[in-house]
Amino acid sequence: MVEEMSIWSLVLNASLVVQLVMLVLLLASFLSWIMIFQRHFVLKRARHALSAFEERFWSGVDLGQLFREVNQSPDPTNGAENIFRSGIKEFTRLTQQRNYDRDAVMDGIQRSMRVALAREEEKLERHLPFLATVGSTSPYIGLFGTVWGIMNSFRGLANMHQATLASVAPGISEALVATAIGLFAAIPAVIAFNRFSAKSEGLLSRYETFADEFSSILHRRIHSSD
Repeated sequence: MVEEMSIWSLVLNASLVVQLVMLVLLLASFLSWIMIFQRHFVLKRARHALSAFEERFWSGVDLGQLFREVNQSPDPTNGAENIFRSGIKEFTRLTQQRNYDRDAVMDGIQRSMRVALAREEEKLERHLPFLATVGSTSPYIGLFGTVWGIMNSFRGLANMHQATLASVAPGISEALVATAIGLFAAIPAVIAFNRFSAKSEGLLSRYETFADEFSSILHRRIHSSD
C-alpha cells in the first residue's frame, strides 16, 4: 500500500490534465530557480562593483584620469561606472563648444545620467516580473489541477455500487499533489522577488545618490571656470 501511494505513483496515475498542470508548475519552478541564482550573482556583483568604484572615485583621483581608466577596461555590470561615464562624456562634449551655456550643460549632464540610471534600473529588475508571476499564479494553477482531480474522483464514484474512502483516496491524493507542487513553485519565487526587489531598490538609491553627488562636482567645476 505504501508503494502504491508513493508520490511518484500518484503523479504517474494522475489524469492527463493534472499531469500537464504538474509539468507546467515544475517547469516554472525550474526556470524560477535558474533566475533566482542568476539574480543573486548579478546583484552581488553589482553591489561589490559599486563599492569598489565609489572607493576609487572618492580617493581623490583626477576625474579625467578615472575616465580614461574606465574607458580602457569598461565593466558593463558596474552601474556607477556607467553613470559616471555617461555624465563625463556629456560634460566633455558640451564644454568643448564655444560660449556654452552653463545651465544647459548641467541639464544635458543630468539628462544623460538619468538615461544611464534608467538603463541600470532595467538591468537590476530583469526577470523580477517572471518571479512575481510564478509566485502569484502557481498556487492557483495547482488549485486548478486539484479541483480537476477531485472532480474526476467523484465522477468515478458514480460508477461504483459501494463508495469507500479507499476508492477515492488515491484520486484525491493525486489531485493534492498538484497543489503541493504549486506551493513548491510559488514560495521560493515570492521570497526571492521580495528580497531581490529590496536589494535592487537599495542599489538604485545608491546610484541616484552617486549621480547627485557627481552632478554637484561637475556643477562646481563648471561655475568655477571663469
